[in-house]
Amino acid sequence: MSTSPTYPDEVIAHGHNATHAELDAAVAAARAAAHDWARTQAHERGAILLRAAAAVDAAADRWGSELAREEGKPVAEAIGEVRRAAQILRYYGVEGDRPSGESYHSPRPGERILVTRKALGVVAVITPFNFPIAIPAWKIAPALALGNTVVWKPAEAVPLLAMRLMTALADAGLPAGVCNLVLGDRELGACLVEHRDINGVTFTGSTSVGRAIAASAAGRGIPVQAEMGGKNAAVVLDDADLGTAVDQVLAGAFRSAGQKCTATSRLVVTPGIADALLDELVARLGAWAVGDPLDQHVRIGPVVDRAAQASILAGIRGALDQNARVLFGGQPYVSGFRQAGCFVPPTILELEDTTAQVWRTELFGPVLAVHRAENSDHAFMLAADSEFGLSAAIFTNDLSRALGAVDDLDVGILHINSESAGADPHVPFGGAKASGYGPKEQGRAAVEFFTHPTTVYLRGGRSDR
Repeated sequence: MSTSPTYPDEVIAHGHNATHAELDAAVAAARAAAHDWARTQAHERGAILLRAAAAVDAAADRWGSELAREEGKPVAEAIGEVRRAAQILRYYGVEGDRPSGESYHSPRPGERILVTRKALGVVAVITPFNFPIAIPAWKIAPALALGNTVVWKPAEAVPLLAMRLMTALADAGLPAGVCNLVLGDRELGACLVEHRDINGVTFTGSTSVGRAIAASAAGRGIPVQAEMGGKNAAVVLDDADLGTAVDQVLAGAFRSAGQKCTATSRLVVTPGIADALLDELVARLGAWAVGDPLDQHVRIGPVVDRAAQASILAGIRGALDQNARVLFGGQPYVSGFRQAGCFVPPTILELEDTTAQVWRTELFGPVLAVHRAENSDHAFMLAADSEFGLSAAIFTNDLSRALGAVDDLDVGILHINSESAGADPHVPFGGAKASGYGPKEQGRAAVEFFTHPTTVYLRGGRSDR
């Protein structure tokens, strides 16, 4: 059952979870469809994705409202996410127009060497709650475009948007068995990952779960693509444009209630700009409305459920116990519908040092931890001091400093003068260190996971030349 995080007594959707027998049937259907789908012409596969993209785009306003009700994202962001899913489907819908292999010269006369690519086969897709249609699209679209079949288990909290995407694919003419949706809990997800007929797993979620999946898959010799946790830093140097930095840090930290793996959760500031930046952040955040995500004026909605709310509030209390200073927020709502719903107040905490858990641990909520650096070198050192390496943002007008960040920060995504969150479908997405495992997602990088190469030595059959 899917309930509203805004009004927890409101049921958004209800139905039945898949049984283990139904999971086996879904995998068997994907296995039965795999050969014919892989042999289907790439342009034909793409045409189905393009038709699905058109349907998703046409339904963006309606599905965006459902997404806002089900997951809690403000409706403008939710509609934007649905349109992003359509954009991703369109990008992979023209996969047939892109290069599909390579040709090399041979050291032997009368021979050419070709490198072709073959689909993995049956791919397990495990997706999170925070982007309930965009993240599934950026996994499922390349999997299908490159000739794989799919068994997909979305997060328990967002079954309605999963059904919407599957309906669009089915209505677009996707053959039976090519993409199979199973709804269920973590145990069902674990059974899917460990199923003997799965040829690969693509996962987005926590680092602990991602590493467990990788370990399980390694024992069976199947590949894993995992996009995992982040504790992303924004570094604002003295020469940064103050207005740009304020706009982008607020967006990175508090849009989607901070429930993005690329969200800005750490802020490092240098002495010359620190006071002005923090004063402006507090003043501007005070004007951000928190409330019902269907209200066009609301900038921050609820977090996804009670468990997330409790975990984030506990993280804030822990930071206060470790001498964090509250610059904004910090206390739970105590009255009204925000107290009754799954709301967490947007919070800015200034830390005396970086030993506090809030500086190290991903809270996945609207909480920004701030630390003052001694100078720009110290600022970059603080940004880099994390087990995670997903995203970072640097604010400076000094080209040398920006180039230094490119060289020195070990992250998968680096933004210069823009927020740490965000991804485009035509370029690689994924993290370094504890934030990623296996080939990256999106763009041409997806080919590295969803296919494997075959090197072909091609020579004519005649022996008289």
